[in-house]
Amino acid sequence: MKLAMFETAGTAHIGVVEGEHVTPLSALLPNAPADMITLIRDWDSLRREIDLSKTATSFPLAEITLLAPVPRPGKVLAIGLNYADHIAETGNKPPEHQLWFSKASTSIHPPYAPIEVPKVSTQVDYEAELVAVIGKAGRHISAEDAPKHVFGYCVGNDVSVRDWQRQTPQWMLGKSFDTHGPIGPWITTADELGEPHRLDITCTVNGEVRQSSNTKQLVFSVWAQIAHLSQVMTLEPGDIIFTGTPGGVGLARKPPVFLAAGDRVVCEIAELGRLDAVMIQEE
Repeated sequence: MKLAMFETAGTAHIGVVEGEHVTPLSALLPNAPADMITLIRDWDSLRREIDLSKTATSFPLAEITLLAPVPRPGKVLAIGLNYADHIAETGNKPPEHQLWFSKASTSIHPPYAPIEVPKVSTQVDYEAELVAVIGKAGRHISAEDAPKHVFGYCVGNDVSVRDWQRQTPQWMLGKSFDTHGPIGPWITTADELGEPHRLDITCTVNGEVRQSSNTKQLVFSVWAQIAHLSQVMTLEPGDIIFTGTPGGVGLARKPPVFLAAGDRVVCEIAELGRLDAVMIQEE
């Protein structure tokens, strides 16, 4: 199933996406929750009550506004240096341990909304990523059990402000500017997607392919990431994990090429959809 957050007539809804249409979940599920985190938390019981055969009014995707599928996650966690080609282009050695940082939850952004070039920097970069959405809470989760804790997957762009990122060894500020965490366009549930380590992933800027890889190239698998993180903290329903970006980022080009107002950035993952945004200057 594909689950989205969308807005029509000024009201936000959870919706079920089928083809080029979205149907409000409230039309298919009695007493449907109004927010995605509650739906994720109670999914095991609620999914059995969703009646997809019901006749209900749907909306063409072209006529509604898609929101971030989890508008305000409890945690937004992201791993660095997790594709071999990206490690090589940055001149780093393969990490012995997983390299984690946080993005502020306020960076989370809709899939098609404009992304800001901030007033304080011109070194804005793209990073197409597979995003895993936690479904079942847990601590000390084994890699073998990790698939049971994933609700679903979507596309992410870990937009990075490189000069701020490199000011200190801690990357959080450079990764947390407003609008710099677009995710979506919806969540494809784990049971529908199946194995996540087989998906083509690309990023284009103004139609030029900048990143092109496959999630089978992840250094640390999604399962290894969940196992590692859960040694430290309880992972909770709706938590977001950015699983790493492949080679081809603007910082590594010679000379580096950063995003500017007017650039169009498209991040796409097979079977999950695409993010499509135009860069604008922060006012």
